[in-house]
Amino acid sequence: MSRQSFSLRVAVSAFAAAAALVVTGCGATVTGTALAADGDGPTSSSSTTTKSAPTTTKPAPTTVNKGGSTDFQASIGDCVKLGGTTENATIEAATCGSESSNYKVVGKARTNDQCPTDVDQAYYETLNDIETGALCLDIDWVIGDCLELGGEDPARISCDSTATTEGVKVLAIEKNTTSVDSCSLGDQGYVYDERRFVVCVTSL
Repeated sequence: MSRQSFSLRVAVSAFAAAAALVVTGCGATVTGTALAADGDGPTSSSSTTTKSAPTTTKPAPTTVNKGGSTDFQASIGDCVKLGGTTENATIEAATCGSESSNYKVVGKARTNDQCPTDVDQAYYETLNDIETGALCLDIDWVIGDCLELGGEDPARISCDSTATTEGVKVLAIEKNTTSVDSCSLGDQGYVYDERRFVVCVTSL
């Protein structure tokens, strides 16, 4: 079982006290940061013969809302295009399932460490070095779509593409499980163990 990592990126937008007020309505420094939760992305694993014991515990919610506020406005369920460089991340609204969308907002929190531990990314903003809010992000998985997962960020690609490093086609999303054995289709699964679901994919 291996972990896929996504790079840490920082978006910095500094406003001098005398500068025009563009985002926050005040003259303080606003910093936006995009990072992979715990430095890791989704767990990927080929199916094994090990079966999980049945559980009677209530499944964890797949979204979370713990408050917080970001200048970039997004609601839970919205999709975004997250990109940029290590020093200057970018984030913008995108239509879910579109070519530009690579992440979906699955939670909002006061600080990024309040996001579920298994999210793929967290985007957070700070005011005077204090976090004011975070967006918890998962890859915008769409059944039937294909994604390149080998780059800095996931990108939607044609399922006929032959020039991929880690291209996958999404076949199913199995809920209330943390076992890749739940995937009856595909050759691997991305396990979200805290929120108990598995994204079943096949390699391109």
